[in-house]
Amino acid sequence: MKMGKNKAKQTTINNEVSLNGVGLHTGKQVKLTFKPAEANQGYVFVRTDLEGNPQIPADANLVTSTQRGTSLEKNGVSINTSEHVLAACVGLDIDNVIIELNASEPPIMDGSSKAFVQALEKAGKRVLNADRYEFVVQDVISYTDEETGSEILVMPSDEYQVTTMVDFGTKVLGTQNASISNISQFKDEIACSRTFSFLHELEALLEHGLIKGGDLNNAIVYVDKALSPEIMEKLKVAFDKDDIAVKSNGILDNLELHHPNEAARHKLLDVIGDLALVGTRIRGKVIANKPGHTINTLFAKKLSKIIKMEKRNKVPKIDLNACPLKDVNQIMEMLPHRSPFLLVDKIYELTDTYVVGVKNVTMNEPFFVGHFPGKPVMPGVLQVEAMAQTGGILALSTVPDPENYLTFFMKIDNVKFKQQVVPGDTLIFKLELITPIRRGICHMQAYAYTNGKLACEAELMAQIVKQKKED
Repeated sequence: MKMGKNKAKQTTINNEVSLNGVGLHTGKQVKLTFKPAEANQGYVFVRTDLEGNPQIPADANLVTSTQRGTSLEKNGVSINTSEHVLAACVGLDIDNVIIELNASEPPIMDGSSKAFVQALEKAGKRVLNADRYEFVVQDVISYTDEETGSEILVMPSDEYQVTTMVDFGTKVLGTQNASISNISQFKDEIACSRTFSFLHELEALLEHGLIKGGDLNNAIVYVDKALSPEIMEKLKVAFDKDDIAVKSNGILDNLELHHPNEAARHKLLDVIGDLALVGTRIRGKVIANKPGHTINTLFAKKLSKIIKMEKRNKVPKIDLNACPLKDVNQIMEMLPHRSPFLLVDKIYELTDTYVVGVKNVTMNEPFFVGHFPGKPVMPGVLQVEAMAQTGGILALSTVPDPENYLTFFMKIDNVKFKQQVVPGDTLIFKLELITPIRRGICHMQAYAYTNGKLACEAELMAQIVKQKKED
């Protein structure tokens, strides 16, 4: 597996767009608004009905429940049934979008992603000035649930492809398959495939009052047991219908199937929505046998962990003999630091979102005199300072007159030291923006590598501040 820059740029939507509907399980009226987002924000839910408008990123590590949909929670704030909205975003090749909700659950609409696709298309798509990263699968990664027999895997492929295979073991709905060979097929082949339920599940949900927003226009109901007069009356009341019957293909007569394998296609939709929680584009073929939200999200967590490790251990490939983008004199034109406290020698790459720099560690460093004289080791705090100075180049490159600014630490989080750094080592730094720079505040993920391995890492937050001129 490897992380790679895609030649394509990241995208967001052009304009905000709203739609209204009812939450399937809550029965409450909900307004959902898609808003443009900046590069590297990904998919972020915002609860506008709660104080402070708390945000919940679409992150596999925030999944708290997979009963009747995928639920996310952060700091006690929840988003339920997130998968249909996220599938629409991925299916339309949109990387960054803010999803505002005035309730905990998006509207169910017709039980598919179709309404969300239509809204996002109405909003239009815009290309951002930031590279799109993707996880390039090079080995098979799999996850199996021994209890249910469900399995999901991803294998190498030139495109993001998905195949789902379902087998419910019932006469009315047995084995079905669905596939897409390119995400561009999502809109026409998958988006309109609606959620479904078996009659025995429907009865239990009705008993517990868990489908208040449900009506027979947003779910296919497969009748897997005899429809007694008593059940018939309950369904009439629940769905406000004068009459209900079973069609020859074994579904209730509320709607026509869009596809004979609509159930398998909806499961494919769910897989795409749940794997959006990985937070990174995937270049590989996903094969899911008997998928469900539980195994989908457990697999998303596994992928997320692997991708994080890949990012940490991916040493930037630079030619140390090549002419740098900035040498030490050009660095000193931007940074106020001077010897012996200037801890970055060269800058090799600099974009809007990341920077790569180098520090050659020699025995002449003044700190080796006392740390430790018999076994010299570069102090960890100075490794962090060196990363911060490299990040300062990234932050100061956003202003026209960097020589008039200073950069100050605001916060250091999740610092880890992995390798000792000793005289003769070359430290390679890579710092990436976690969020876009706002009001001079720069939030970065920092890595330092030596001898092909991760030496240390940290989350750094700093602020660039303009120096006041003396009178």
